[in-house]
Amino acid sequence: MSFTLLTPPTASTPLSSSASSIHTRSSTFPLRSILFFDSQSHHNHKSLPHFQIRSSSTDTASASTTELDAVSAFSQIVPDTVIFDDFQKFPPTAATVSSSLLLGICGLPDTIFRNAVEMALADSECYGLENPDARLSCFFSKALVNVGGDMAKLVPGRVSTEVDARLAYDTHGIIRKVHDLLRLYNDINVSPQRLLFKIPSTWQGIEAARLLESEGIQTHLTFVYSFAQAAAAAQAGASVIQIFVGRIRDWARNHSDDPEIESAQLRGEDPGLALVTKAYNYIHKYGHKSKLMAAAVRNKQDLFSLLGVDYIIAPLKVLQSLKESIASPDEKYSFVRRLSPQSAAKYVFSDEELVKWNQTSFTKAMGPAAEQLLSAGLDGYANQANRVEELFGKIWPPPNV
Repeated sequence: MSFTLLTPPTASTPLSSSASSIHTRSSTFPLRSILFFDSQSHHNHKSLPHFQIRSSSTDTASASTTELDAVSAFSQIVPDTVIFDDFQKFPPTAATVSSSLLLGICGLPDTIFRNAVEMALADSECYGLENPDARLSCFFSKALVNVGGDMAKLVPGRVSTEVDARLAYDTHGIIRKVHDLLRLYNDINVSPQRLLFKIPSTWQGIEAARLLESEGIQTHLTFVYSFAQAAAAAQAGASVIQIFVGRIRDWARNHSDDPEIESAQLRGEDPGLALVTKAYNYIHKYGHKSKLMAAAVRNKQDLFSLLGVDYIIAPLKVLQSLKESIASPDEKYSFVRRLSPQSAAKYVFSDEELVKWNQTSFTKAMGPAAEQLLSAGLDGYANQANRVEELFGKIWPPPNV
């Protein structure tokens, strides 16, 4: 049920992971969850239909192939897929378990993961707790890990587990939560090498990632909307750094007075694409281990502009268009690698951008776009976590307890 993806040509160090999203069409519980690709998986089963991304060391696309094949020569293209509807068409090779995924599972009683949630609600360690809040928190963690354990049996790559966003400004709270989740995964025999932990890119979250990475625990820093966040995350040694191209663009269309965004616009650049380019150049010029992922990519032109970045999350409609389009030698698009370690080496950073980031410089460099988008993301995640616990409080104990 698995396969091995080749290491992307952009990577100078072994691949840690990448991400995409999975949704359910449930109107009651919207579901977004990240899918990770892992080239370090050494499984070789062939029973699972797969969407394989080819990689190449060339800098221009070869003739007579699909556009999807052509762009996959430069970056790993990660499908933003619907796990329940399009699993056979664009199956994940790894997954993220999150509060939104738990809500989706509870809204779809026939899903194969429903039993994992019910078993969490029947866990003796949790229901033996007298404090109601502690009991619900225990159920929440156990449900995440049970579903993550089931995911680990279905996908060859790593399973990323969301860390409670309500801890986003508590470094030690994040670390304790990750250690607790690791203990639960160990109880069901899921190896730490199969795991990543998804942490919001607050300063406290980045510090937690630094300490966790020093223990050999791999982290995925999300909600990155500024160069300060990306650079601090790279300095912290985060395994994966995720930048949301489209969200930054959307903010720029409706707001102003963000120096970082205005600087990109004055250069005639899209601010989301510009941030990915700058972060990529920083990571590769200064030898950081992090892999960079471009998320919220809205169209083919976005994708073409980012060729060479480690991973690109592409919507299904874009993937389908790429798959159906033939890239002939004289076709209008020129599939050229836009980002490379060679181009990164020539990029010039200011002295202010090359600081060793600390909380003071980080906070000062965060513009209104990053602040507002980060806050909105945290509010959404925290709301979903609250909804999970409220739901568990209503349905506990399950019928078999």
